[in-house]
Amino acid sequence: MNHSDTPRVTVLTVPDCPSAPLIRERITEALQGRTVPVEWIEVQDADEAVRHRMTGSPTLLVDGVDPFAHSGAAPSLSCRLYRHADGTTDGAPAVADLRIALTGSGPSRTSPR
Repeated sequence: MNHSDTPRVTVLTVPDCPSAPLIRERITEALQGRTVPVEWIEVQDADEAVRHRMTGSPTLLVDGVDPFAHSGAAPSLSCRLYRHADGTTDGAPAVADLRIALTGSGPSRTSPR
């Protein structure tokens, strides 16, 4: 396998983040059929949040970049909410959005498997 084909995926959370199980489940679903190592980092304090560029828990980084970043968002240990295409929000990106972020493919037009 070519290393450049596999994104470096990191999930930043605070201890006992209530959305950690949800993002873990959605990442697993989005990566269905692909083996991609995911590094989980528990951020303990504000200095670590700044160092890791965490803008709320959970924060997903793909090759060191937050694909769901909002301009001007400050580093934070707070709970993070993600807005979905239908206008609803919850504590993790939608599976379709994660699939795009993790595979680099455009709008999800692939047939379900």
